[in-house]
Order: sequence, then structure tokens, then C-alpha cells
Amino acid sequence: MRLLIDTDPGIDDALALLLALASPGISIEAITAVAGNVPVDQAISNVFRILDVVRPVSTPRVARGAAAPLNRSLVTAGHVHGDDGLGNLDRFVEPDGRPRYPALSHTVETSDGADVILDAAERFGAELVVVALGPLTNLATALERDARRLSRAGRIVVMGGAVTVPGNVTPAAEFNFYVDPEAAAAVFEAWLPLELVPLDVTRQVLLRQTELAERLYRCPSRIARFMSDFTLHGFALGAGRGDGGIVLHDPLAIGVALDPSLVGFEELHVEIECAGRIARGLALADRREIPSYKKRRPNCRVAMTVDAPRFLQLFLDRLCPASS
Repeated sequence: MRLLIDTDPGIDDALALLLALASPGISIEAITAVAGNVPVDQAISNVFRILDVVRPVSTPRVARGAAAPLNRSLVTAGHVHGDDGLGNLDRFVEPDGRPRYPALSHTVETSDGADVILDAAERFGAELVVVALGPLTNLATALERDARRLSRAGRIVVMGGAVTVPGNVTPAAEFNFYVDPEAAAAVFEAWLPLELVPLDVTRQVLLRQTELAERLYRCPSRIARFMSDFTLHGFALGAGRGDGGIVLHDPLAIGVALDPSLVGFEELHVEIECAGRIARGLALADRREIPSYKKRRPNCRVAMTVDAPRFLQLFLDRLCPASS
């Protein structure tokens, strides 16, 4: 399987990237950064930070994508992910006083994120699975440039929206669609091979600090230490909520890309609200029980159920095998 991951890391994005990088038989062809949880330059830095820790045998292309939504001001989520998106890694120092995570030099693709997405869709066609973990600005830009080439991708897995549950930014909206509703609307109007992984299922997958700590204790490595460091902020936030965990929004989207049987899909027509004063970014699915000729034709598959224990087992086993 060939993956292209479009992302705005983000604590759970980082966990998602680690899951993808740890999965056998997967070729990550490219990672494109988009502004969302953090500004795009910070997102790029975070991608390279993760690659530096993992040091994969084959390094994917990394491209800088959109720095802002299509026609709105950027909304970020530092209060959730830390100022740097990775739980404020600058607070960690070694015993000799050196920073544990010094600044890295890096080189990005000369092509921007949208062009890298189009190039991958053209080169790999049905083999390519695009996984969008952030606002859909890069995908919408690629769509505007060449819808035909983008449509060659075999699957496009989107983490976003809230179909039957409340949003996490407003009562109506999930973060990714709230940040750039126009981009999400364009993507869902384009009749692409979309698979939506909304809050309805991601909220059912909670990683508890005790579960992760037990695994990390048994598999010490630089990756394990990195995970322990950057998740501290997220677990503290979870403790404040009372659940003591990190909701694995983006890792579940990677899980669905790798194994669609983890979720149960419904074919639905989904539209994204752009103009609403109080419903910006709402993902409205047509779930009416009326004759089919009056319903809108499905434009995506929506994950509505999830085998949460099986996914959590896969997640922990890939990132830190129990036998280690």
C-alpha cells in the first residue's frame, strides 16, 4: 500500500505518523503539511522532528502546503497541542543542560503540497491512499488545479466532521472542518472516493496514560522516550477533562487506511456548512428514512461504528510490541 499523509502535527497527528511509519508493507510516498493545529512552518518542523526520531529506511517526500485556509483567517489549537504542537518539547533538557530536542535543519520539496498530492495521484493511481488529518486546504487546492488527476487516487480517507455527536470546537463543528469549511465543502462536492472518519468513531478510541506507560516501560527506545515526552501535555489535558486519556482521532484514520474492516461504513451524502452564523463547519449527513428518490445520492462512506479494542491493540502493538 502506498500512502500520502496530509497533516498538521498535532499530538494525535504525531501518533498517527508514528503508527504509519511502524506499519509493515506500507510505503509512505509523501507527507504534506498544512496549517491547522499549528502554523504550516511549525507543522513542517514537526514532520521532520518525527522523521528524525524514527529514521525510516526510506524517507518520504515532505512538502509545505497551505499557510492559511482558502479565504479565512487561520485558527490554531495550541491550547490543545502545546505552542509547538508537540506538547512543548523545548521544556525537555538532558542532564548536562543540552536541549533534548535541538532545532533541526531540513529541506522541503520545491513543489508545494497540492502539487505533490497531484503528482502522487498521477504516478500511483488506484494504489494511492491519501489520508487527510488536518484541514482540507491542500486537497481543495489540488482539486482546483486538476480535479482529474486528484480523482485517480484509489481512496481518500478524511479525519473530520461530527455526524451524530457534538463537535469539538462548537456544538456543530469538528476542528478540521471548522478551520477551513470552504475547503471541506469543495472536497465533498467533488465526488471523490472519500471515506470519512468523524468524531462519532474517533471519540470511542481513548489511549490511557497507564496503557501507554506500561508498553513504553517494556520497550525503551528513543521513539518510546519521544512518545512519552510529547504525549505528557495531551494526558494532562485529558486529566483535566476527567478521562485521563488522549482521543486517537488521527491514528484511527491511519488505522482505517490500513484496515477498513476496523470500522463499519454507511454510504451517505455529506455537505459542509460554510455560511452559517452558528454552524460553520457542520458536516450534515442525509440520514433521513425517506424514499431513495428523495434522498441525495451518497458522496462518501462514513465510519459510524468502530472496533475500538481491536484498533487499540493494533496501535499499541505496532508502536511498541508487547514482546519487546
